[in-house]
Amino acid sequence: MSGKPIKDMIISTMQNGPETLKELENAKKTGKDISLERGAVRRKVAQYHPPVLHLTVSEIEPVSPIAKRIRLVSGDGYLPPFEAGQYINVFCDIDGVRTSRPYSLSSSAKQRAYYEITVAAVEQGFVSGHLLEHLKPGDHLEANGPAGVFRYQPVFHSKKSVFLGGGSGITPFVSMIRTALESGEDRDITLLYGSRTEELAMYHRELSAFAEKHPNFHYTLVLSDEEKEGMEHGFIDAGRIRAHVPDLMDCTYYMCGPAVMMDFCRQALEELQIPGRAVRREVFGTRRDIWNEPGWPEGMTGEERFQIKVGEKTIEAKSGESVLTALERGGLRVNVCCRSGECSLCRVQLVSGKVFTAQGALLRYADELFGYIHSCKAYPISDLELRF
Repeated sequence: MSGKPIKDMIISTMQNGPETLKELENAKKTGKDISLERGAVRRKVAQYHPPVLHLTVSEIEPVSPIAKRIRLVSGDGYLPPFEAGQYINVFCDIDGVRTSRPYSLSSSAKQRAYYEITVAAVEQGFVSGHLLEHLKPGDHLEANGPAGVFRYQPVFHSKKSVFLGGGSGITPFVSMIRTALESGEDRDITLLYGSRTEELAMYHRELSAFAEKHPNFHYTLVLSDEEKEGMEHGFIDAGRIRAHVPDLMDCTYYMCGPAVMMDFCRQALEELQIPGRAVRREVFGTRRDIWNEPGWPEGMTGEERFQIKVGEKTIEAKSGESVLTALERGGLRVNVCCRSGECSLCRVQLVSGKVFTAQGALLRYADELFGYIHSCKAYPISDLELRF
């Protein structure tokens, strides 16, 4: 048997193979030794998408009675660049359960001295309650990202941007607004921000100050639960959008907020005949009353209990809680990032059983063909067996 490498043996059988082998031999003697650069691509990618971000809490400050902004600095002196509108996925260990939540970055993308996220209280919130009650300056967190495609694309988005935000959905818009206005971008931005009350409106003073200072930024706070002088009362409906956006068809629309608010604004834009290509959306998880979503099995309350089998382990699950949450509570680790059905990292194979898939899960054809589900958007409606 020849002692030549298989590669050389194959090349030698090709047309002009011997000449090619001679040229390769000469190149090894006189050319650049690329083996010295082994791993360079991986290192460069890691600068933008590190597997883990080691972060330290530097400041915590209230932005409303139920929300705090948290500034995070790098534990190793470097924070990857990001685009305004993106998020990081923050990991927490709570009572023996390792879980995560995505939080939009609200800091300007033009500086990387720190990342700023905003955490709002959520009823029975597993992670938000922990962060708001226990996190303090000096604490360490792990995260991954930045990630997400909810951002301004100057190549094919209009320079006239309309932001439709509700509740904590204001956070990616704060980053977009800070980035655009502080760097003098040539854009015109209209923000319609829905909040129950003025007191609960996050970043209201800063946004009002931006509107006074920058003629290309137009800000309207819409209150649903109170009426106050100088502010609008009601919801972000088609009539209100039409009143504040005179050139409806010459804009790109961005929506972010609770699922119910997103459905309401989507219907308003459809009523205004805004084409789908002009609408961008960022989904914050799944609605908490999943049993009220269209298509939910009739007669089920969200309290039914089922068993999920993964290999030799069996855990309990509740119909009104996602498969992903049940797996995490059961101590089973699943890759995860967006928790909104878009990134597909949390997909698992459904071997047997039935699930309800919430709206917004971007299942691929291959997922459906081979029985994969996005565990963050799938809810057990029978006993399940999974593989991952």
